[in-house]
Amino acid sequence: PRDLVGVGIGPCNLSLAALAQPLPELDAVFYEQRPGFAWHPGLLLDDARVQVPFLADLVTLVDPASTWTFLNYLKSRDRLFPFYFAERFHLHRAEYDAYCRWVAENLPGLHFRHQVDAVRWNPEREAFEVDFTRLDADGEAESLGRTYTRNVVLGVGTEPYVPEPLRPLVDAPGAPVVHAADYLAHRDAILAAGHVTVVGSGQTGAEVFLDLLRRRPAGHESLHWIGRTEAFAPMEYSKLGLEHFTPDYTRYFHALPEAVRDRLVAAQWQLHKGIDAGTLAAVHDELYRRTLHGGWPDVVLTPGVRVRTAGRLATTKVELHLEHVQQDARSRLTTDAVVLATGYRERPLEGVLAGLDPYLRRDSAGRPRVDEQFRLVLDPSVTGAVFVQNAERHTHGVGAPDLGLAAWRSATVLNTLTGKETYPLPGRTAFTTFGLDPHPRVPPQGAKAPALTPLTDGV
Repeated sequence: PRDLVGVGIGPCNLSLAALAQPLPELDAVFYEQRPGFAWHPGLLLDDARVQVPFLADLVTLVDPASTWTFLNYLKSRDRLFPFYFAERFHLHRAEYDAYCRWVAENLPGLHFRHQVDAVRWNPEREAFEVDFTRLDADGEAESLGRTYTRNVVLGVGTEPYVPEPLRPLVDAPGAPVVHAADYLAHRDAILAAGHVTVVGSGQTGAEVFLDLLRRRPAGHESLHWIGRTEAFAPMEYSKLGLEHFTPDYTRYFHALPEAVRDRLVAAQWQLHKGIDAGTLAAVHDELYRRTLHGGWPDVVLTPGVRVRTAGRLATTKVELHLEHVQQDARSRLTTDAVVLATGYRERPLEGVLAGLDPYLRRDSAGRPRVDEQFRLVLDPSVTGAVFVQNAERHTHGVGAPDLGLAAWRSATVLNTLTGKETYPLPGRTAFTTFGLDPHPRVPPQGAKAPALTPLTDGV
């Protein structure tokens, strides 16, 4: 059996593959059903940027000397000096996508057009069976295969989420109703519509609205932007706020009771679902520019609104039934096209893990339990491990999908697999102490530990 089989090749498993590549003792392969690497191709807008610094590439934060750093990608393209003078800390999304494709095209052990169908535990072999289908250029089944492995890592990522009231409208003939994941492929048809509605008050909704606004003539914009949040709120991007995306916070969150974790994830939406302040400023600037000669742009921006139901009027229009939560008021909106910037949800693991269901340990909500090293908690009779990437928000917090933690998580997985500190990881990563730690960390050599004043009950 192999040492590791990866299911899915998105940024998380690509990070793991890149850090595993220089380890001669590790036999690892990765399978992906798509024909090649692609990172949200429908949202690679000209001005859209990744919301983490370029240091949060696939490897740098644990191995800055790696072959697979973003800076080495620039060097291979003779672009180091242009990047140096550009003074950009945050990359364009298209540039991040191009970097990841460069890694995927040059890294060994990646098998695209391989669809993993099932993962089972074989107690006789003491290994996992991984069944897959090889796909041809048209995405049709070409042949079947099976490999055995001691360990599995699931990095199947997320999928576009469409709220229940709007699902019957997507892909139906007539007025276009598309998820933002497919926005660029349908942009011309959407721009040709008389009135366009954007649903969703996060970063993607703001980017799509801004892109449409810039492409519509002044005074004839005919745009409506609605979202459920109480405001078009900026993302929490303060220095200490960002420490929620550190290994320190991840460890703290994992140790909390399940009910507390669930409450925190829901409450911390502005850490990852808000809008970049620069994007909000760009929206306002564009709207303001259109008032310079008098009048107001033909746009409506309304937060605090949810879509109750929706339907088509003949084949040319869509009717949205809206509810304003604070006003407890309802209305109808007729539009010619809808872009659903309603986000992404973790892909369900039940299908691929059906063969492991008897061995899985679940929490009170029926979700797989995940230990601190990102392993599914399995029956002790299973001697191998199944790791998960970007499927553990309920156990590891808001940083689970964050690109800035991908390299650290990959290194944690590899250190666990090899049983040694293959990649030395920092003991402390945040100035914030998130809890009353009963085991304070050892201060750096030469530093003096601060004296702690005992707490009085109730203080």
